[in-house]
Amino acid sequence: MTSHTQTPDTWVLLRGLTREQRHWGGFPKRLGEHLPGARIVPLDLPGNGRLCTQTSPATVAEMAEQCRAELLRQGITPPYHVLAMSLGAMVATAWALNHPDEIQGCVLINTSMRPFSPFYRRLRPRNYPLMLKLALLGGTARQWEEAILKITTRHPPQPEQQVQDWIAYRDECPVSRDNALRQLLAAARYTAPREGPSTRTLILTSARDGLVDPRCSMQLAASWNTDFAEHPSAGHDLPLDDGPWVARQIQKWRSASR
Repeated sequence: MTSHTQTPDTWVLLRGLTREQRHWGGFPKRLGEHLPGARIVPLDLPGNGRLCTQTSPATVAEMAEQCRAELLRQGITPPYHVLAMSLGAMVATAWALNHPDEIQGCVLINTSMRPFSPFYRRLRPRNYPLMLKLALLGGTARQWEEAILKITTRHPPQPEQQVQDWIAYRDECPVSRDNALRQLLAAARYTAPREGPSTRTLILTSARDGLVDPRCSMQLAASWNTDFAEHPSAGHDLPLDDGPWVARQIQKWRSASR
C-alpha cells in the first residue's frame, strides 16, 4: 500500500457562516503553489454557494456528513486534509472526530467552540448592534457586504472590488434567512470535546480579529495541545488579509510532518 507521503494530498477547503467557496478568492491557487502536486478542493456547506437550494443541516455533525457525501459524489475519495474557517472549522472538527481514518490533518482558522470560550468571546459584543440593525431592517446587499468586510478584515486587497464580488455571489447564490439561522444555531449549539481529534492539527488565529476573540483559538490550541500560529495584524478573514502568510504556515507545518 502506498503511504500518504508518496500520494498527492487532497485539501478540502471549508468556509464559515453563510459564505461559499468563491469567498476564498485567489487563496486556493496560492495554497496550491505552496503545496506542489496537492489537489485543492473548495467545498460549499449545504445551503451556501452552489448548494444554496439545499436545506442547511441543524447540526454541525450532519454538515460534516453531507460534506463527505458531496466529495464522494464528485469522485473524490479519502484521505483528506481539511482547511477550514469559523463554522467550517467546527465541521472539520466533527468530521475528524467521527471519521478519524478519513482525515490526515486539519488546519483551523479563527474558530471558537464551546466549552472552551464564553459567548462574548465567540462573537464580540461590539458587533451586536450593527448585525441586529441590519437583520431587523433588512439592509441592502451592499450594506451587508460592506459591514461584513469591515468586521472581518483589517487590510483587504481592493476592498471595493471585494464588496462588488460578494454582492454578485449573494445575487447569484442567495442564502435563505432560514438557512442562515440554521447555520447560526448549529454553530452556537456545537460543543467540542475536551480532548481534540487524534489527527494532526494546526490552529491559526489573527491578533486583530474583530469578529471572534483570538483567545478562543489560543485556548483551543492549548487545550488540545496542537500546533499554533498567530498573525500580528490580520482580521477574521485571515486568508483574504494575508493569504501568503497562511500558505507559508501550512507549507511549513506540512513539511514538518513528512
